[in-house]
Amino acid sequence: MAEVVHMPALSDTMEEGTLVAWHKKVGDAVESGELLAEIETDKAVMEFQSFYDGVLLYIGVEEGNAVPVDAIIAIIGKEGEDYAALLTSADNTPKEEAAPKEAEQPSEKVLETISAPLVKEATKDSANNGRLKASPLAKAMAKEEGIDINTVTGTGDDGRIVKRDIEEYLKNPQPVAPVVATKAINVPEPDGDYEDVPVSQMRKVISRRLGESKFNAPHFYLTMEICMDKLIATRKQLKELTETKISFNDFVVKATAKALREHKNINASWLGDKIRYYNYVNMGVAVAIDEGLVVPVVRNADTKALSSIATEIRELAGRAKERKLTPDEMSGNTFTISNLGMFGIDEFTAIINAPDACILAVGGISPRLVLVDGEVKESNFMKVTLSCDHRVVDGASGAKFLQTLKAILEEPMRLMI
Repeated sequence: MAEVVHMPALSDTMEEGTLVAWHKKVGDAVESGELLAEIETDKAVMEFQSFYDGVLLYIGVEEGNAVPVDAIIAIIGKEGEDYAALLTSADNTPKEEAAPKEAEQPSEKVLETISAPLVKEATKDSANNGRLKASPLAKAMAKEEGIDINTVTGTGDDGRIVKRDIEEYLKNPQPVAPVVATKAINVPEPDGDYEDVPVSQMRKVISRRLGESKFNAPHFYLTMEICMDKLIATRKQLKELTETKISFNDFVVKATAKALREHKNINASWLGDKIRYYNYVNMGVAVAIDEGLVVPVVRNADTKALSSIATEIRELAGRAKERKLTPDEMSGNTFTISNLGMFGIDEFTAIINAPDACILAVGGISPRLVLVDGEVKESNFMKVTLSCDHRVVDGASGAKFLQTLKAILEEPMRLMI
């Protein structure tokens, strides 16, 4: 009997995937465990192996196209087997929803007002013959919870109802007021040559998650200056003692992990009806790649030696740039560090990487003349800025954490204890 292959959920936050490449074509023999396709998720490009033996009878998604999780992407069966009945009888709602929308007038855009949370009107779309647009997972959750899905407001593409909308409805069952569109404005075509680049799955998720974090979590920021003279000297000494290359960022990661053990209230997450305080430190380290930003995680960073942290970060960053990180390597963070010092940035603020309660933005090390005991000398300073979720962390708590971090970095021998 022919088997239907659905778009898999390859990460916990994945809602749709892009079919990057097929490694088989219609008519090819396929064995269980054999590479079938490459799929771009919200976090990485991953290899997708077949679960079935047989012949590839049908391909439902062309390379380069994106479809929601659970949409039919292929059918595998016996050679010559009739699979038409599977396509007509299977619930293929996601594939229908992934069909191209009617073209909009290129010179017109609608400027929408912003409300909290950001939503679009989730009613039955006339362009879809009155059919409500919702992901299979959202439908299943609504059915399980006894929710009339017609009363749920969707925040997905074109008002599509997705998992987070059901979760939000369960927290507050009152219908969310739709966003009100303001007067349409004309956007003239730009003069000269330009290029429109489709948004990748990774960029879509970065946009959505950072938008949710910025508008849902009340951010506040604390900046502190740290003298790095002793740490610079310590790093020079370590260069002579070990072959492992240890960067300033490695020192910051280790010092931050150590400080978090003393300030459990910073190593926390907001979970709506409760705050979770972690007894371990999983450090997310932001890595810039061509498609955007990924955050591999160094687990139990507080228990690892400085050299181990340096080696692990270097390996994770290398795999990140090759888009070979697994979802497990990019999940489970309890705190995140973003360092732009190597790009000549002195100071900046970062958006919290949910579900963390805080993120530390690290600037570059800069020399400056200072007056010490009546004498002018040159010292090196680094600025760090802690972005805090005010629902979890108060100003005094964040300040005390930065004081501890400053004390560790200014006396780096504490990292060796």
